Amino acid sequence: MQYYERFRELRESNHLTQKQISQVLNIPPSTYRDYESHRRRTPVHIIIELARYYDCSVNYIFGASNIYGCFPPA
Repeated sequence: MQYYERFRELRESNHLTQKQISQVLNIPPSTYRDYESHRRRTPVHIIIELARYYDCSVNYIFGASNIYGCFPPA
């Protein structure tokens, strides 16, 4: 799974709209739509913000791990 496909999976599993996520990220809905459809590359700071919002690791978003959730603190 590509990272931009994970965006949609996370959003839909949390019963959110693209507009709601764009408001969380403080970006226009069209920009978020472009990230999710991979018409525009997603900046790293947006990926990190999504990981924080969904309480998951960046590794999960990128598909390096299939374990949802953050790593426990060291």
